[in-house]
Amino acid sequence: MEKHKPTILLTNDDGITAPGLHALINAVKNMGNIVVVAPDSPQSGMGHAITMSSPLRLNKVNIGEDIEAWQCSGTPADCVKIAKDVVLKATPDICLSGINHGANHSVNIIYSGTMSAAMEAAMEGIPSIGFSLTDYRFDANFDLAAKVVKSIVEKFLTLNHTGTTLLNVNIPNVPEQAFKGMKICRQAKAKWQENYDKRIDPQGKEYYWMRGTFILQDDGNDTDSQALKDGYASIVPVTIDFTNYALQTKLAEEWGNVITFHVTNT
Repeated sequence: MEKHKPTILLTNDDGITAPGLHALINAVKNMGNIVVVAPDSPQSGMGHAITMSSPLRLNKVNIGEDIEAWQCSGTPADCVKIAKDVVLKATPDICLSGINHGANHSVNIIYSGTMSAAMEAAMEGIPSIGFSLTDYRFDANFDLAAKVVKSIVEKFLTLNHTGTTLLNVNIPNVPEQAFKGMKICRQAKAKWQENYDKRIDPQGKEYYWMRGTFILQDDGNDTDSQALKDGYASIVPVTIDFTNYALQTKLAEEWGNVITFHVTNT
């Protein structure tokens, strides 16, 4: 009996023409039936935005390699939704998002279109991975990242997926000989400290350009940020449950599970 070939949905946030997406395609093209649905333009930093007030455009494109590919006018999350409901009309076996041009470790996961696409798929019950390379250049070298992708996806396809399976994988921008391997980590605590550069446009009106500094607030040696610093690719298992269970327990103990008050008529 012929072995089942998994359907693998690929997407990203850098757009259908991004070199990182094509590196991802080349890394996994022999592992299953590949279908690409990606934004028609860069969508970095879109987070989990979805399009509600304008129509979505979906066009088939030729990207070579005999791969079925579509470009969508929406966000990365839109791409996953429309891929499942319109293009595939079914649930793919796995979803891979990336390879992003730039890091998505630590708090960056909140802003990342790459990870939001993977998270959207996970919410639909699709085992998913977001891949990012810590090099923001359009012409970044994805050779090492592609090897990491291939290694992880081969393992991922054999995993017994129960519940939500979502991974955030970041690959360091290091020479291959300096690469240490892959490490399973936790998300580092950090934040962005923003400042706004005020400028004047040709009409004399003020506008602002956001800048930011990444501030690591975690000195643990088991974090994704530290793993990348040490030359490892970081693998962080991610949950879509935002409940703070420790605070839930504390509030229930101090406030009670049910809080009531009396309304008096005046």
